Amino acid sequence: MNASKNNLTAVVIAIMGTFLIMAALVYVMRRYTQPAPLGQGRILERKKFLAEIQAGNMDALNNYGWQDQAKGLIRLPITNAMELTLREYRNPAAARSNLAARADKAFAPPPKVPEKPNPFE
Repeated sequence: MNASKNNLTAVVIAIMGTFLIMAALVYVMRRYTQPAPLGQGRILERKKFLAEIQAGNMDALNNYGWQDQAKGLIRLPITNAMELTLREYRNPAAARSNLAARADKAFAPPPKVPEKPNPFE
């Protein structure tokens, strides 16, 4: 009886030791794999970049501009684009054909560059 109690105690101690070792390993791994906290300078830099991106997006949404000048694509303010879309889709068949023509124009491959004659021939 005394030997089985000693064996049970040894098993419990071994299990507790295993859990403690695993907890220590998890703590160490979390500590080494956790990224360094951001400094105040980096936080301000990221906020500045975010504000610049948002200002650029707002400019693109609310002002006219060239999307692709070579293809003749113009960017419209979003409110004008929505009004134009609603106006065009009063006649759905014409709107679909117009949309298909504009998509073909927008996604057309660029023209091939003319080949230069080889001066060594």
